[in-house]
Amino acid sequence: MEVAVKLKDIKNKLEDACRRAGRNPEDIKIIAVTKYVSTERAIEAVGAGILDLGENRDEGLLKKWEVLRDKPVWHFIGSLQTRKVKNIIDKVQYIHSLDRLSLAEEINKRAKNPIKCFVQVNVSGEESKHGMQPEDVINFIEELAPLKNVVVDGLMTMAPNTDNENILRNCFKTLKNLQKDIQKCQFTHAPCRELSMGMSNDYSIAAEEGATMVRIGTALVGEED
Repeated sequence: MEVAVKLKDIKNKLEDACRRAGRNPEDIKIIAVTKYVSTERAIEAVGAGILDLGENRDEGLLKKWEVLRDKPVWHFIGSLQTRKVKNIIDKVQYIHSLDRLSLAEEINKRAKNPIKCFVQVNVSGEESKHGMQPEDVINFIEELAPLKNVVVDGLMTMAPNTDNENILRNCFKTLKNLQKDIQKCQFTHAPCRELSMGMSNDYSIAAEEGATMVRIGTALVGEED
């Protein structure tokens, strides 16, 4: 099934989810996660009208960026090593995986302009997942105040790989509640407008629980690697 057909199906499912939750589907941005597909498939995604592409490795991002450059908005969605910040910093508009002060300082040092960052939160508590513990996030955000090129535009999480809807829903609710707590603090450097949560297997539930960005790979562009 070609990307355009899959995109239409995903949009329909998101519209259904938003109808159930009383939300506007236009408030949710679809990020095509192209980390497991070729540059040609990424080009097809952009041709289908996808405006946002997500990569989790600097090599993959740079390879596709060379061809597509400024056509899509670029999101770095994977764990980011501090030493690799310099490779991607002038190519991306969003970094979804801010999880430590040393990374924030490197982003601040390397960026020519403010970068929209998402604090990655390990809501599920799984040891295999990156991210901060929810109780540590507000203190961390306070520490970022002097870093003028780091804007905390939102929060990101990865839910457990499960079909248990209650577990998924609780995961997304926790992130939404944390967003509300941060917004009450009224940090000028952390408006925290966005919630990056939901992937191929759980994006409808994430949409019902407040996601503003869903990161969809397999269900949208498939897998080739």
